[in-house]
Amino acid sequence: MRQFCSTVVVACLCALIGGGPAVAIEAGDPNLAARSVQAAVISCKGMIDQGLLDSLERRSEAAIEAGASYLIYEIETYGGLVAAADSIAKYFIQDIGDRAQTVAYVATEAISAGAMISVSCNDIIMRESTTIGDCAPITIGGKVEGVEREKSESFIRAAFQRAAEANGYPELLLKAMVTMQVDVWRVNNLRTDQWEFFEAEKLPQDANAYDVDGAEEIVGDDELLTLTASQALEYGITRAVVTDLDGALAFLEERDGIRFVEPPLVLETMWSEELVRWLDSPGVMGVLIMLALLGAYIEFSAPGLGLPGLVAVICFAIIVGSKYLTGLANWVEVVLLFAGIILLLIEFLLLPGFGIAGILGTIFLLAGLFGMLIKNAPDQLPWPRSPEDWGPVMDGVLGLTYGLLGFAVLAWILSRYLPRLRFMSGLILVPAPVVAGEDAAKISLSAPAESVGREPQVGDVGEVTSALRPAGKARFGDAVVDVVATAEFISKGAMVEIIEIHGNRVVVKRI
Repeated sequence: MRQFCSTVVVACLCALIGGGPAVAIEAGDPNLAARSVQAAVISCKGMIDQGLLDSLERRSEAAIEAGASYLIYEIETYGGLVAAADSIAKYFIQDIGDRAQTVAYVATEAISAGAMISVSCNDIIMRESTTIGDCAPITIGGKVEGVEREKSESFIRAAFQRAAEANGYPELLLKAMVTMQVDVWRVNNLRTDQWEFFEAEKLPQDANAYDVDGAEEIVGDDELLTLTASQALEYGITRAVVTDLDGALAFLEERDGIRFVEPPLVLETMWSEELVRWLDSPGVMGVLIMLALLGAYIEFSAPGLGLPGLVAVICFAIIVGSKYLTGLANWVEVVLLFAGIILLLIEFLLLPGFGIAGILGTIFLLAGLFGMLIKNAPDQLPWPRSPEDWGPVMDGVLGLTYGLLGFAVLAWILSRYLPRLRFMSGLILVPAPVVAGEDAAKISLSAPAESVGREPQVGDVGEVTSALRPAGKARFGDAVVDVVATAEFISKGAMVEIIEIHGNRVVVKRI
């Protein structure tokens, strides 16, 4: 009877307030206060880098435009670049945090930079048998030590502290994920019956206020904190431990008194985004640089554009394109890179030897490649401006170094064995020999003839005085001439014949 009267009263009130027909709602209905909301599931997998940052921003904005008020980021990562992770963390807290409820759903692991972006979400929900933590800064060569380590750790600790303050996670536990020197204990507050965390040197001594004898050590001063799902739930890092994504959605519905519209939006990365991220990785970039320089080196050994030259062009285009799409390359760095390539072409093809054009070309080429390792505006010097910028720069420099070393080794091998590799003859366009005639062009000598005589002409035979790789010098009579070999590398002392003369460019072949 009481329940019936309550139903009638609610119906009457609805009619009076709404001015429309009353709808009877049974008292105690669990859906009485539930509101329908849209959720979006956004995958966050693999290497955390600039490409992932751009992808997360694109998909998050698309989800909000589609009406999603809960953004659930599916975390499966062992980490990545600190600078990219910090940008993602700032985006979650400062930009999108006041427009949607952000949830990190740890599906497998959230390690290193993955932990940083997870704690930057409003909530963390972990799947059973998953892990989170271990965010000490490292490089490709290993862990950072000494002053450099402290510089990097202080920045990361500040990022974790920012997340703890914004989302209510235990600050000391987040600190222990970054720094090994943090010895964290858990002590029960007898007055509030709540667990509190303290560093070893700050443990409470008041036995009336805290269970001093029951203090538990969470992590020692020689360990980095990494938690399983059950530990994270016990220590207040995760809000819940579930069996799957549906369990995470059910937990949010019950806690927040909402009902998700089914099915949730699912936004995956596009294949083009994954391709650009893969191409932009230090290892792949090192291989591309090696192939580009090697292709150019082989092509410069012979006139004409063959397969090696085409490979070099494609590799340079991929390098510039991937850097430009991830925002690392601006127009100044692109111009420097191509200016360097053009100057080197001029040096090798028109000005035998290695002079000002070659030096400037090398400087411009390296400056363009180095500038693409740092995200900067065209009017800014491409140099790291904060500790977190050094990580990707050092990784990029290491990849660039590996590429240059690989090129040097392969170039040395080719300089010795390329002339003997018969299958390479089909990959290089070799110009037909030019016979001597009355119209043979005059040339500029690198050293004047010591005695009066005619200048070298097509068909003359001389001796190589410096190895031709492909440019060098050869003596024809009393004159020393800058020459370029075609289709092969020629060692010092070999006999060569002039087959072409174009202005001051003299092309020779081994006899």
